[in-house]
Order: sequence, then structure tokens, then C-alpha cells
Amino acid sequence: MKKVSAIICAYNEESTLKDVILSVSEAIIVNEIIVVNDGSSDNTENIINELKKEIDLTDIHFKENKGKGYAMAVGAEYATFDILVFVDADLSNITTKHITQLINPLLSEDADMLLGQATETLINYNINPFKSFTGQRALYKNDLMPIIDKMKNSRFGVETLINLYYQSQGKTVKYVMLENLKHPTKFDKTNTKQAMKEFAKEGQQIALTVFKNFDLITSSIKNGARNIIK
Repeated sequence: MKKVSAIICAYNEESTLKDVILSVSEAIIVNEIIVVNDGSSDNTENIINELKKEIDLTDIHFKENKGKGYAMAVGAEYATFDILVFVDADLSNITTKHITQLINPLLSEDADMLLGQATETLINYNINPFKSFTGQRALYKNDLMPIIDKMKNSRFGVETLINLYYQSQGKTVKYVMLENLKHPTKFDKTNTKQAMKEFAKEGQQIALTVFKNFDLITSSIKNGARNIIK
């Protein structure tokens, strides 16, 4: 049976990180936990060090912020097992059921990648144009490795890169609803002015990722990727 590595990338998420790590550690289906501290300036490092005393986890600490894509890529490189499940560090109400929902379809080979949708969000799932950018996703490590170097330079364009690559390969992607899971918006975490600045920066990084990987879009059209919505 395939085993699972859970990867949690954190950048200044001291208020939620501990609960996220503890919840993931309670999931029997997870065989390994890797926490990547992406140059946090808050109490993230201390929280991880304290949790290491009671939880078996691999911790990676960057001295400076490298970006989400880099953190995810390094976490994937450190992972020992066949299936990777990525979990954002700023979630609330995460449960072992959510982790199982993301992983089970891979164990039964019903999909190549699972995208988890938090139900407690500002925009309703049915009309959310950003749902494919979710940080809650599970996939096979071997499928991801061909783009691992590109991920390191993608920053917040990493989810776009992964999605484009999977589409270009004709992979099956399934969406799964994660009931009661809360994922905050930038407006929840900071003031309006700062949130808008961060949205603009992320938008530029996503656009740059698309521009650099336009060949994947062409391949996607040729291969006709399948998306199974659940």
C-alpha cells in the first residue's frame, strides 16, 4: 500500500500553525510530516521546535523568505513516500477527515490529483474563479518531480504551474469539498490596503508563470485534460 507524506509550508502563521500540525499528526493515513518554515519572522520556529518534542516531524527552516513554490518544492524533495498531501498553515477547523478525503481517491487510483475546497470561504465554491489555486491538494510524488525545479522559481504561481502541467499531461483532477474547513482571505489577515498590494503581487507572479509556461497551455489543448468535479 502506498504511503503518505504531508507537507505544511508556513510563513508567519503563528496563530494557526500549531492546530494544523496537530490535526495532520492525528491522521492515521499520514506516515510522515514535513514542515517548511519559509523565513518566518514571528513565533513559527519556536512553535515547530516545541511540537517536535511530542510529534515525529521533519522541519526545514529558511533564513529568508523563498516563496511558496520554493517551500513546496523543497518539502516534496524531502518527502520519503509515494503520495504528497499539501496543507496550508493558515487553516481553521481542519480535521483528519479532510486529510482522508484528499488522499483516499489516490489510494484507490480514482484520480491523479485532488484539489480540496474549503466550504467556509468568502466566495461560494460554485462561482469561485480561484478554486483551482487551492493549497489543499494531494498527488503522486513521481508525477510532480519533472517540474520541481520550475516550482522553485514560481513563488505564488506554483498552483498555476502544477495545474497547467497536469492538464498538459492529460491527468485526471478531482475536486473534493472539505466541509467546515475555513481558509481566511487576505482581508481577514491584514488591512485592505495591504491585502490589495498582496493580491497585485500574487497576480503578477501567476501571470509570469503562465507566460513562462505557455507551452503547457498548448499541450493542454492538444491532450484535452479531464476534470472530475465532485
